[in-house]
Amino acid sequence: MGRVITIAAAQLGPVPRAEQRGPVVARMVALMERAARVRATLVVFPELALTSFFPRWAIDDDAELDNFFEASMPGPETQPLFAAARRLGLGLCFGYGELANRAGRLQRFNSSALVGHDGGLIGHYRKVHLPGDREPQPGFEHQHLEKRYFETGDLGFPAWRAFGGVVGMLICNDRRWPEAWRMLGLQGVELVLVGYNTPLRNPEAPEHDPLVRFQHRLVMQAGAYQNATWAVAVAKGGVEEGQPMLADTLIVAPSGEIVAYSKTQGDELVVAECDLDRTQSYKTTIFDFAAHRKPQAYS
Repeated sequence: MGRVITIAAAQLGPVPRAEQRGPVVARMVALMERAARVRATLVVFPELALTSFFPRWAIDDDAELDNFFEASMPGPETQPLFAAARRLGLGLCFGYGELANRAGRLQRFNSSALVGHDGGLIGHYRKVHLPGDREPQPGFEHQHLEKRYFETGDLGFPAWRAFGGVVGMLICNDRRWPEAWRMLGLQGVELVLVGYNTPLRNPEAPEHDPLVRFQHRLVMQAGAYQNATWAVAVAKGGVEEGQPMLADTLIVAPSGEIVAYSKTQGDELVVAECDLDRTQSYKTTIFDFAAHRKPQAYS
């Protein structure tokens, strides 16, 4: 009998800019309840799940900007997610804007949290590969100002023993960088959870637009295969504040095969039974790092 866990990838439809936390958290709890009905082990939500994707706007007022961030996790508005995890016996992963106070200095990160069946926080990750710009670009339909609003993640690429295996997290643009996957792969990761908000239009390079879905699947499938891990990519979909989003939530096996994917642009569960033992046939053969990987050859 393998180490089988049921993953529910909880895609979200658009979240309006003015939406308060309460309605968004209620949508997420409803998806968690649906996940419990199919006996899921773990439910995974997108990047910045609690709010609209605010880096598309230039926001100069700090008080307005901080409304998109969480000063504590859990906090009063996110506590229902932790309570639902405990009540339903579900693991939980979701992305959020993190406002950290270090010795009186405020720092902002694009973060994700990993929560256990008991509603306790297992760990969290801060996005390392920040795309976009620091300053608004003239003539762009939408901005992409992650470098303006977030600091580079400073926690490295941690992996946790959880849900019967070794689990890591990445966020959106991290999935495009092989170094991020390999840092997790070197820790024996068996499940990588990736939330994202990927637009279908890139004003900086519109020639890339027809390839967005292909390239998204390419990096998820390659990252899973090359590091012998299950991978879950969970999207924000639909048209959010005038910007079409990719959707295309996926669950990928260690073979690189897509075993489940979303069919809609809105709130949807993508469910698959994932046997973590399937990683071993790759970790002990073609991707046996100790036997075959030769990093010294590149120095």
